[in-house]
Amino acid sequence: MTDLAALDGATIAFDLDGTLVESAPDLIGAVNAILIAEGFEPLAYDRGRPFISRGARWLLQWGLAAAGAQDPAARAAALFGRFISHYSAHIADESRPFPGVIDALKLLKAAGAKLVVCTNKPTDLSRDLLTKLDMAGLFDGVVGVDAVSAIKPDPAHLIEAVAAVGGNLARTVMVGDAATDAGAARAAGTPLILVDFGYTEIPAAELAPDILLHHFGDLVDACAGLLDGLCPVSPPCETTC
Repeated sequence: MTDLAALDGATIAFDLDGTLVESAPDLIGAVNAILIAEGFEPLAYDRGRPFISRGARWLLQWGLAAAGAQDPAARAAALFGRFISHYSAHIADESRPFPGVIDALKLLKAAGAKLVVCTNKPTDLSRDLLTKLDMAGLFDGVVGVDAVSAIKPDPAHLIEAVAAVGGNLARTVMVGDAATDAGAARAAGTPLILVDFGYTEIPAAELAPDILLHHFGDLVDACAGLLDGLCPVSPPCETTC
């Protein structure tokens, strides 16, 4: 096992949907509740899952467009409040942390790392989801789309999330699943870990992470290795550093 001393005082920033939590069932379920109420066919789960990283508003608009709605942008804007109400009421019906997440977070905290959620989801919804999944207490902060000056892939989101928990950007690792996370990490100059089971239109391996993670059982060693300078930036490690 990698020496975990490098984790003490470091900050690990996490995307939420598709990285920590398999939230697609409830997000797509909320889109489909709106589509059905409006007289449209529901969106196929596998068709919608890759696009969740773009955000709920875009997902609703895309679902309406795919269903054949006229002026889907305007219709999504008019229906978004109903979407949020439905999603809030069903936010953790089927959503679950990915296998190994809880144990990995506990090990990171025990090693002295600060943990912050850096998500394009609204902060209140993010906290609600984490609370319902008994995960909220594992994080030093939750920084959503409404709490920053610019959102991922803008580096300001990551920079401000790290600052919110008193972290040092020079000793930070970003863990995500999609191009928004990769863009923020690269622009901020932080090491990047991407999971290969999240929500992304571009395969995570093609986004050139420093480490491509296949399971959260490898996360702690991956973070420690990056912080200790053990893993090269290119080509990406396959969690074997």
